[in-house]
Amino acid sequence: MADKYLVEPDVNFIKEIGEYGGDSLKKCFQCATCSVACPISPDNKPFPRKEMIAASWGLKDKLVGNGDIWLCHNCGDCSTLCPRGAKPGDVLAAIRMYAISHYAGLPALGKLFSDPKKLPIVAAIPIVIFLVIGLIVDLFGTNWLDFTPALDAHGQIAHHMFFHTWLVDMIFVPTSIFVVAVFALGLKRFIADIHANAMFEGKTSKEKIDPKGFIESLVKILPTILKHSKFSECGENADRATPHMMVFFGFVGLAVVTGIFFVVLYGFGIHGPYQQFNPVKILANISGIALVIGSFLMIKGRMAKQDQVSTYKDWFLVGLVLALGLTGMLTELTRLGGAMFLTNLLYFVHLMCVFILFISLPFSKLAHLVYRTTAMAYNEYAGRK
Repeated sequence: MADKYLVEPDVNFIKEIGEYGGDSLKKCFQCATCSVACPISPDNKPFPRKEMIAASWGLKDKLVGNGDIWLCHNCGDCSTLCPRGAKPGDVLAAIRMYAISHYAGLPALGKLFSDPKKLPIVAAIPIVIFLVIGLIVDLFGTNWLDFTPALDAHGQIAHHMFFHTWLVDMIFVPTSIFVVAVFALGLKRFIADIHANAMFEGKTSKEKIDPKGFIESLVKILPTILKHSKFSECGENADRATPHMMVFFGFVGLAVVTGIFFVVLYGFGIHGPYQQFNPVKILANISGIALVIGSFLMIKGRMAKQDQVSTYKDWFLVGLVLALGLTGMLTELTRLGGAMFLTNLLYFVHLMCVFILFISLPFSKLAHLVYRTTAMAYNEYAGRK
């Protein structure tokens, strides 16, 4: 007997997909042009036609836990060739944003990063946290928050004498743990859902996921991610590959620099700033420049493509990345120029941007890096080409 599926349409889900940028959904008349046009859709159970049908019916459970929505890289080919202008690429992007919110949980916190009216609150939160905690610990004579201009032993402006490293880490370490915990809980549910969905649709015959096999599959797909191979297969949006790679490797480089700085500081007690010809500083500068140029090109590309939907969440993330890169580079330039007040002010703004980026990770579009990587690894594990 064939498997049966109880259809339980969720009208509110359809409405929310529209609010996330997929309001063209109802134009779809299920001609399957999108699945034929997609250059990266698997031969077995191709997307996005089946996702468009499920979305039209409001089948939230079949979509949110569907790994195929993450295999889509929003090439744009399907949207361009759609005879009805249903824009499947935009619809799947909207479903992905819904899925991110679903697996992140904590809806009250998630709404802070999806509502433009709450942007002032988002900006105020890190300011209050840093100043309040800094002033509280200073009551015990720590001097971790010192607004008095000061130079280090070498006569250089040192930001750690303005915002002490201990104060920064006291805030960022718990924040990082929180973010990792939210992702861990979300991924646990996500993997269970995509496996159950894959078994129901016949994408895999494996009843249980073998952790070792899954990790091996993850390793196999890493070169594809690092080279952005899927982007190069796209037609309409192939030009996105370069800016995405610049931002991606910019973040990777800055993460490596942060890790080295953390080990050197707490392992050897050596503070920054590093000399300009230090390899770590060179990597930091190159990564920062890549972040700025890449995010600028992303903004330029989005503004040029008026036919594609760009939601507040899109602009929030790309704007935050650009602000992060600019404040970081300007902080260094003003420090080298000896502008004490200006460099400390920019450093403060930069820290606020870093905090917002960290705390919003599980709820912002940047979370797709985690979920898409997981979905691609599962697709490889399931042996679906």
